[in-house]
Parts: sequence; C-alpha cells; structure tokens
Amino acid sequence: MKAVWKNTVIAESDDTVMVEGNHYFPEASVKREYISFSNHKTSCPWKGQASYYAINVNGDVNPDAAWYYAEPKEAAANIKGRVAFWKGVQIS
Repeated sequence: MKAVWKNTVIAESDDTVMVEGNHYFPEASVKREYISFSNHKTSCPWKGQASYYAINVNGDVNPDAAWYYAEPKEAAANIKGRVAFWKGVQIS
C-alpha cells in the first residue's frame, strides 16, 4: 500500500491495518521528511485521543492530513504505532 500526496509517496508498506475504512501504516514506513507535528487533537470514544501531522511536499502544506493514536484504548490496540491519512492523500 502507498500513501501519495502531490505525486509524492508519503508512506509505503505491505503491512497496513484497516480500521473504519482507513489503512494504518507502520510508523517506520512514513517518510519523516514530509511530515511535521501539529497541535491538533481529536477524540474517538473507542480508539482514544488522536494526534495529527501536517504533510509538507515542495512547500505545499496539507494541515492535519495524517493522524495516529499514541496511546489507543484497548479496543484499538492494533493501531498503536501506526499512522493513517486523509484530506486528499491517495491510498492505493
């Protein structure tokens, strides 16, 4: 699986976990040069608190386009250490 934005591969892995229609990529498969931390957070009743990354490609920024659960609740333990994408990031 690949996560692509602006014709740039942001993450690539054969080991994704699908939850609610989203592919969660292993953290190690994310190309760190394209992401930066965001202060944005949201809460999910069964997964816990999500933190976000912005994606940066050639000066273009896609704010809060990737998210992860640093300490997911027990029901979502399978996505710990994984990152998912949205906001125009193509997953194929």
